[in-house]
Amino acid sequence: MELAIPLIETDRILLRGPKLEDFPVYRDFYADAEASSFYGGILEPALAWRRMASDLGHWVLKGYGMWSIIEQASGEMIGGCGLVWPDTWPRRELTWWIIPEARRNGYALEASQAIIAHAYDEWNWPEVETHMDDNNQAAQSLAKKLGGKIIAREAFPDGQERDIYLLPRQIRE
Repeated sequence: MELAIPLIETDRILLRGPKLEDFPVYRDFYADAEASSFYGGILEPALAWRRMASDLGHWVLKGYGMWSIIEQASGEMIGGCGLVWPDTWPRRELTWWIIPEARRNGYALEASQAIIAHAYDEWNWPEVETHMDDNNQAAQSLAKKLGGKIIAREAFPDGQERDIYLLPRQIRE
């Protein structure tokens, strides 16, 4: 069964739906304690598989979800980025993860900008938001680069409180 997940292309990356061939990247990312620390931490391979299946299933259940980020130059998957709203969480969010070897190259920014534009322009969303752990300085920095402004602070089912950033359609450089 093929899902109708939009394909988004930028200068350096391709955003496509998760595929079976992406599993080794998920497995390795979630086996790395440092890399996955803000994404739930270490997962055994079977749980990394479930995470990938959940990312794909979100498209079926909600009509939006996570894309795999493919570096066009190499054809390799380097992370994931998308829009999710887990059950019991108070809001949907833009989220991303990048493998350690591909970090600090602007891929998360490029993917996020493309997905924000898609949400506003193609799906006519009235707003795109993100939130993150208070200790995730890299994510806070990216939210600010995306023009994000804190609009609320909310409690989440995992016991943490998080700042909610509203991400505008027009990205300020």
